[in-house]
Amino acid sequence: MSEQNNQELITLVDDQGNETLYEVLFTFESEDYGKSYILLIPAGSEPEEQVDVLAFSFDPNEDGEATEAELHDIESDEEWDMVEGVLDTFINDENMH
Repeated sequence: MSEQNNQELITLVDDQGNETLYEVLFTFESEDYGKSYILLIPAGSEPEEQVDVLAFSFDPNEDGEATEAELHDIESDEEWDMVEGVLDTFINDENMH
């Protein structure tokens, strides 16, 4: 991960080998699932822009950060519901921005 303008950035590579740069929206831990989660938005997005938010679970490194190799897809509907609830709280709570 690299730092640019105090934003954490991560590059994801899709199945076709295309690289896309994402900005880390935020990370959080869930005690219920015993996992850490990371939410990403396309790099350079404006705050008022409607964008797709990507979410993954991850295995934090020694610094508590995520790298692309450590990201895991979220597979259960219960986990997705929990992540969406945290995202809704983040979006609606001005103090978290």
